[in-house]
Amino acid sequence: MTADPATIQEQRAPENRGSVVISVDAMGGDRGPLAVVAGMAESAAINPDIAFLLHGPRAELEPLVTRRSAQLDGRVDYCDVPDVVTMEDKPSHVVRHGNGTSMWSAVQSVRDGAAAAAVSCGNTGALMALSMLRLRRLPGVNRPAIAILWPSRNPQGFNVMLDVGADVRADAGDLLQFALMGAAYARTGLALERPRVGLLNVGTEEHKGRAELKEAHGLISTCAAAGGFDFVGFVEGSDIPGDVADVIVTDGFTGNVAIKTGEGTAGLIGDLLREAFRYSFLSRLASLLALTSLNRLKTRIDPRRVNGGVFLGLNGTVVKSHGGADATGVSAAIKLAFKLAQSGFSEKLAARVASAAELTQNARETPEKTADEQKEGRA
Repeated sequence: MTADPATIQEQRAPENRGSVVISVDAMGGDRGPLAVVAGMAESAAINPDIAFLLHGPRAELEPLVTRRSAQLDGRVDYCDVPDVVTMEDKPSHVVRHGNGTSMWSAVQSVRDGAAAAAVSCGNTGALMALSMLRLRRLPGVNRPAIAILWPSRNPQGFNVMLDVGADVRADAGDLLQFALMGAAYARTGLALERPRVGLLNVGTEEHKGRAELKEAHGLISTCAAAGGFDFVGFVEGSDIPGDVADVIVTDGFTGNVAIKTGEGTAGLIGDLLREAFRYSFLSRLASLLALTSLNRLKTRIDPRRVNGGVFLGLNGTVVKSHGGADATGVSAAIKLAFKLAQSGFSEKLAARVASAAELTQNARETPEKTADEQKEGRA
């Protein structure tokens, strides 16, 4: 990213080119704008109700879009901005000097109402910092969270997990807000009327864990009925892909370690399977016989098809795509952004969060009132 800021021109939504406009940061991903435009084309090919506001150097982007004219013709407008936020840029530097970058412009278009949601493959820390700066947190939200979909044994096929890296810290009140926001996301993203929420811990027993986890357990339990979800209590790491809960709540440090461990384990299993099937002639023959089942398994656990972490707790919808996402991964992130925007998720989440502060206060006052009543009774 260059230090010299550039002025972003006034943004506008494409006219009569789709019912939902998605703002896309074309720059910053590991694979460059080629993969981003290819992902846009994949989305446009299967969704006639989507249009795009594409951010980056127009001279570089327009030829890529023209090559995909069969899918994108008449459905893309450009915001010509010269600079790029790199993976090495510090969030604090981007906040001070990021005006004129494709990432800043993409988020700004949501704030201005030119787009319903933003998608970026760029620097996660910088994207969160810019999103908080330009969109602001919802009233009552102390810490925004990043929510992802994790393959699971549940009928819906996925569980929601948050936070997975927005902030390494989270107190009891933050974890309650995560539970409320995660349940709201599960209702929209997984069509679950009454999600089951679990709080990640080192064991399921109520006496285990840090003090803030024990306090959060009480808060979430007290607020579950008013929040429209069922609280199943503490869950363990083995329950993340399980069927005990639909929403897994944790702090950003633990959540990020968990997803990186999951990605690494999935990659290892894939490598071991390939090695096993190449061991002998009979092994290769067995792999051919099992090809259909193996392809189904690959599709089921393919991280590209559930690519996209949603920033929850902001005045707008922002989806963070994996930095190394290919066209399939970018398309999945765009699909998620479209679905959330079309459902009015941001407005629904704001309504849920608005009640969180009151729920938290009431939940914290209840033990104090009970203790006071017990003292009066003994007196």
